[in-house]
Amino acid sequence: MTDRIGHDTLTLADGSIGKLPDHLLIEVFIRVPVSEWAEISCVKKQWANLFRGECLWQAALARNFPRAGQAKRWPGPIPRGLSRRRYIALQVSKQIFSLDGKMDEIVGHAYLFLKEQLELSTMPPPSGVLHGTIIDQFIACGKSRDTAHELASQIWLAVLDNLEENEQTFLLLKRLALEGDVSCHFETLFISYLFLKTY
Repeated sequence: MTDRIGHDTLTLADGSIGKLPDHLLIEVFIRVPVSEWAEISCVKKQWANLFRGECLWQAALARNFPRAGQAKRWPGPIPRGLSRRRYIALQVSKQIFSLDGKMDEIVGHAYLFLKEQLELSTMPPPSGVLHGTIIDQFIACGKSRDTAHELASQIWLAVLDNLEENEQTFLLLKRLALEGDVSCHFETLFISYLFLKTY
């Protein structure tokens, strides 16, 4: 948002819109572009609490991804999570992966799982374990083995492409490339990625 729009938001927060009940605020917020949600949640404590709560995310799911409520059971090792995580997973699926026009919540969750394991863990599990977990998740959700392998590879590439470029990431990728249980494909992938990122 520009400074003018930010000023208008603050004025609205103190004026009539700031007095609306939570359920109406939620209806307003889910119609605002997602890119502005972080800024909106900083305007007022009441609004921040709405973004932390489950109701806003359930409403956003229902409005933006109406078929998400029809999702079948969720087997496998990667957790589905609450509405906020489901919404983020669907956004990831929509924005990063174009799967023949279909959004696949499982792909988004697998992406979030791998990214968290690589970024947040001080010592992430070996890449073979992570790769196997992702493949197991897809197979448990009804994908064929070939499709599961292809999707897992796409997720690895997307996560690697979206990691922050810093020394920690470089060391992580170097460790992954040197793992003994990594398939030849992943070893080549990681080494190529390391080479490209150094220049």
